[in-house]
Amino acid sequence: MKSTLLATLFAFVATAVTQAAAPPNIVFIFTDDHCEQALSAYDPARITTPNLDRIAKQGMRFDRCYVTNAICGPSRAVIQTGKYSHINGFKTNRDRFNGDQQTFPKLLKANGYQTAVVGKWHLVSTPQGYDYYDVLKGQGPYYNPPMLTAGPDGNPIMRPHTGYTTEIITDKTLTWLKEQRDPNKPFMLMCQHKAPHRNWMPSPKYLNWLDDVTIPEPETLWDDYSGRTRSAARQQMTIKEHLNSNDLKLTGYGTMNAEQRKTWDAAYGPKNEAFKKAQATMTEKEIVQWKYQRYVKDYLRCVKSVDDSVGEVLDYLDEAGLADNTVVIYSSDQGWYLGEHGWFDKRWMYEESLKTPLMVRWPGVVKPGTVNNDVVSNLDYAETFLDIAGTDIPSDMQGRSLVPIFKGNTPADWRKTFYYHYYENPGAHNVARHYGVTNGRHKLIRFYALEGEAIDDWELFDLEKDPNELNSVYANPEYASVRAEMESELARLRKQYDDETLDPIQPIRKRRK
Repeated sequence: MKSTLLATLFAFVATAVTQAAAPPNIVFIFTDDHCEQALSAYDPARITTPNLDRIAKQGMRFDRCYVTNAICGPSRAVIQTGKYSHINGFKTNRDRFNGDQQTFPKLLKANGYQTAVVGKWHLVSTPQGYDYYDVLKGQGPYYNPPMLTAGPDGNPIMRPHTGYTTEIITDKTLTWLKEQRDPNKPFMLMCQHKAPHRNWMPSPKYLNWLDDVTIPEPETLWDDYSGRTRSAARQQMTIKEHLNSNDLKLTGYGTMNAEQRKTWDAAYGPKNEAFKKAQATMTEKEIVQWKYQRYVKDYLRCVKSVDDSVGEVLDYLDEAGLADNTVVIYSSDQGWYLGEHGWFDKRWMYEESLKTPLMVRWPGVVKPGTVNNDVVSNLDYAETFLDIAGTDIPSDMQGRSLVPIFKGNTPADWRKTFYYHYYENPGAHNVARHYGVTNGRHKLIRFYALEGEAIDDWELFDLEKDPNELNSVYANPEYASVRAEMESELARLRKQYDDETLDPIQPIRKRRK
């Protein structure tokens, strides 16, 4: 009996040692246009996201995660490469990602990791560096999406699907985890949702959710842009003027089938009829308020499905015994405007789109319930994935691993300032090309191209006194020393990141179909 007990004890210890020594798995859950204002771990005013909040409660929430270029495709290219847009070659959504270049999944795969990406890719070229990919075609619809995957001969093929896209991506993610991966290898899985990207088409089960609720209006909904340069006023992304009838669910079905349309009409038909009857007697302000409620509720309904998805993935990791050795990271490609400044969309270096959610759960490494205020970025994600896996980080990557911060040991030389650069003008929403620097207290922005014009407009904000960024103090003599300091730091960062040459203004190219 003694020998049996000893054998059992040795076997238990051996198993524990093996598990402890096993490289961590990585599950990266990523959304499109999900802002902090719609995630209750950050802001519970509009929605409760219990499953997403689990990651923050069981791990670390980052309150100053900045993106380098607040637009979908470029953000994803930065994550793949650990390099700014001007280095990786993907500056705007009209570009095509060069998949032949060095990327973090290739490096992980070369070091024994299984790699997989499911959902929104949005980089035009076929994914490289992944053992498995099953990705949306382009932007991807909310219903019945065609998806690109490797066929039997290894060449990409397009397959149709029926259902709601968030749920399809979730099912494919779980199927890969349960049935398709090699259980003897560590893995890195990217689960990337289309939601809550425009035009915010909710799942059938949430079409009437929030109907009996009034969502609070942001205090800057009625911004008149008088305290800034011309760029803020000349954009084309206001709730008042630029949401179309499809955005507002007054027309259009997208790619829905007959059964889905029937369910849709049952939900939106009565609400739309009520609005049309009342519209003639509504004031301009009341119409804007109606548009805001319709828009923000549909956006939140899409987030609700994402939260359900995250819950399913977390539950499976727990049930399968994978949670203790799996790092779960949640983020989005940038922030978003839920009516702030009267806007929807992103692109700006203003806070709502510059900042993106970042939450990390790593049992035994990240202290539960931690809130971090260091300046971190999507520029750091590739380096972090490699560090988690024990893989060397190439010297030409421009970010830094977040692993020391996960462990509560922020390096003494960690960045205190951050550099941003947006390029897509001429382009959708007419947001001027601009770059800038922030240290969390002050922010300096230079707008240099608008509607094909060469401009030279500067803004400086005191984020402590003016958190809503309504009044530039660039010309205020009281801020002369701050301005000089920030201009010097901007020049230093542009040199550090090799981004000192501005591109000439280019005409809009035809979008790929």
